[in-house]
Amino acid sequence: MSNETLADKQAQFDEFFMITSELPVNVVPLEAGKPVPASDDLESVMPYAFRIAGEMAAIEAQALRPLRNLGDHAAALTDYLNHQARKIDLMMSYILHQQDDETCHYQTVKFGGGGIIVSTASPYETGTLAELKLFLNQEAAAVYCFGEVIACQQHGDDYHISFIFRSIREQDQELLVRASLHLQTQQLRKRAQDKQE
Repeated sequence: MSNETLADKQAQFDEFFMITSELPVNVVPLEAGKPVPASDDLESVMPYAFRIAGEMAAIEAQALRPLRNLGDHAAALTDYLNHQARKIDLMMSYILHQQDDETCHYQTVKFGGGGIIVSTASPYETGTLAELKLFLNQEAAAVYCFGEVIACQQHGDDYHISFIFRSIREQDQELLVRASLHLQTQQLRKRAQDKQE
């Protein structure tokens, strides 16, 4: 990615659908010259809570998939397992929120599979690398990754900082895509209900 121009990075950032939504995020700029770990090495520097959160989400999806083929007989069992999964999600959400550092806490303006836009009180220089922790409350999940500032625009008294993901696990990128689509579906349903009322 180091040979890519800012225009190339912006094009990659724009390849993914982004949704306007506020998510809690921690942004910790890296020291000058400190390299971003490669996506393959990301788990070695990732806090343990983020590693197990990703594994739990994958296990849950795999465990419920075979039950769909059992038809009506499995409805009660599926409901029971969904309730158990919800209890685990609540506990995992609590554990993940312990990773939220108030000293570097911000809110996203938009997010998607290619990056995030964060609202901050002060500007960031283009090219700044940062450790990012995104907390997806509705999904009881969180994403640990690294990003690079590709744009900084002033909006009123604040700045909207665009981060492209430089190092992110594939399953976490997929999680962000699913979460953005899930939120859009909810927004469309709410809009349809508002029109009916």
